[in-house]
Amino acid sequence: MEEKKFDKQSMIGFLLIGAILLFMLWQNQPTEEELAAQKAQEEQVEAQEAAAEKASQTDAVVESTTPQNDSLALERYKATLGSFAYSATLPSATDDVTELENDVLALKVSNKGGFITEARLKNFKSYDSVPVYLIKDGNSRFNLTFSTTDNRTLNSENLYFEPSLSKEGENQVLSMKLKVSDSEYLEYRYTLTPDDYMMGFGIKTVGLQNVVNTSQPINLDWQLKGYRHAKSITYENRYTRLTYEYEEGDHDKLDQTGDDDAIETDVDWFNFRQHFFSSILLTDQPFDEVRFSSKNLVEDEEVDTVYTKQYAANMTLKPVNGELNYAMDFYYGPTDYQILNNYDRDIDEAMPLGWGIFGVINKYLIIPFFNFLIAYFPAGIAIILLTISIKLLLSPVQYKQYLSQGKMKVLRPEINEINEKYADNPMKKQQETMKLYSKAGASPLSGCIPGLLQIPVFYALFTFFPSAFALRHKSFLWADDLSSYDKIADLPFHIPFYGDHVSLFPILASIAIFIYMTMTTGQSMQQTQQPGMPNMKFLMYLSPIMMLFFFNNYASGLSLYYFISNLITIGIMLVIKNFILDEDKIHAKIATAKAKPKKKSKFSQKFSEMMEQAEKQQRNK
Repeated sequence: MEEKKFDKQSMIGFLLIGAILLFMLWQNQPTEEELAAQKAQEEQVEAQEAAAEKASQTDAVVESTTPQNDSLALERYKATLGSFAYSATLPSATDDVTELENDVLALKVSNKGGFITEARLKNFKSYDSVPVYLIKDGNSRFNLTFSTTDNRTLNSENLYFEPSLSKEGENQVLSMKLKVSDSEYLEYRYTLTPDDYMMGFGIKTVGLQNVVNTSQPINLDWQLKGYRHAKSITYENRYTRLTYEYEEGDHDKLDQTGDDDAIETDVDWFNFRQHFFSSILLTDQPFDEVRFSSKNLVEDEEVDTVYTKQYAANMTLKPVNGELNYAMDFYYGPTDYQILNNYDRDIDEAMPLGWGIFGVINKYLIIPFFNFLIAYFPAGIAIILLTISIKLLLSPVQYKQYLSQGKMKVLRPEINEINEKYADNPMKKQQETMKLYSKAGASPLSGCIPGLLQIPVFYALFTFFPSAFALRHKSFLWADDLSSYDKIADLPFHIPFYGDHVSLFPILASIAIFIYMTMTTGQSMQQTQQPGMPNMKFLMYLSPIMMLFFFNNYASGLSLYYFISNLITIGIMLVIKNFILDEDKIHAKIATAKAKPKKKSKFSQKFSEMMEQAEKQQRNK
């Protein structure tokens, strides 16, 4: 290979070229006069663009003044509305609100825009004892954008609707009409039933075939910034997520941590979920296309943040025979599986209960049983009883796991002998080990399989507790809210991934996990560490530490479950070890099994032949 040498002439040439370029740039830089002229030209262009934009905004006047309070503004406002100028002459062209209320929900609907400006859940409080508001102080925007036949683009959020509140049986009905005339209008219709979080909502037009240009898109835009309601903004935001149903029963969600967006077709409903509370829009006639977006508003968990996420959904509405007629519903209420499931519209799928078998276990086993327990016992006691019940249910599986561990412990001396005898022949060592397992009727997999069978239940519980609305604001011992962390001390600083406080239940659970792992991995650590195998001592310390850090900001109900679960497991292991399993009897059974001739299956015979052939090939090499 030719040796590369440093070329001084080339380097000098590159430096000279660079110096010449820099000199040319310096020589050709604009003078102060030229910069001033360029700046003046840019300002003139910006002023022209601003004037053009201001002239094109047909409803800009509404943003600055109420038409009824200024005759000149009223005339300008009416001029921008064209056929809808009639709505500006009505007494309702003010920012007044109409109130709707039942036993669980209190709403305010504004004349301007015709939409809900305040939604309060009457039976719930935030972590700081403030009433739970899902909509308040301009955190929500609801706007219908449409074009008119005289080439105007109007936004309903800037126009004035005429309210009419009436009774239909026990229901309250609020009609909000944006009028062209008394017989031509756009109507938002709200129907509030007693003691219900679900409210009927409809959008329809009457007599506007020659007013609204239906050849242009008609878009409904709903935006919402979710208020913070829990102590841990990080924990709450983890379960604050936009979810939706589309294409006749499929369900999906946007990212729960960062910013995300999606375009879906045939959307039946979507949920602006705020962990324990939901704002849902449902439609009987699926939206042809919806553009979803979600933006994370929590930039720093140490800052006292007001909002969690910014949601948006832009829907395309489809007129029929020149008119709109959409029957919909709004749900403002708790994200409670029992409540959502009662509506029989699949909105319970908005809850993070796990996919597949995990969700099935939660819906048909854990949730019904826990709801039964919490109806008769305090929440903390209900968690303990749930834990005991699950442990009893899984006890046969755990017994088989411990029995397998007992057999492996009895065989360990013989396995160590094989490892030492065939230390330089991994193939032979594997072959002899498998022979020993086969004769003794033992297998490492017989201990793993029972453990795998327990995983679906453990994961289902992991998803259940953070979503259990029944735990919200329920106290137990020192924990004042089992749906949040159980703080016992504040820290003068913030520890990454841990927080600025100390929770006690995660500490107790970590100690219990450490004791359990000491009991189950202690024997394994006594063996010589094999290459490629994980360091068992490292894992024994890592798991409790991860538990301590990860669960410090989690629901204390989940930490309580893990603490009690590991205590029961330790107790069961001690009972089985000292009173049920007899190592001498196990040893005798293994000796008897080894003495009996065991007929090999075709698979075992074939596997042995393959191992012997591989060993022979290795010796020949």
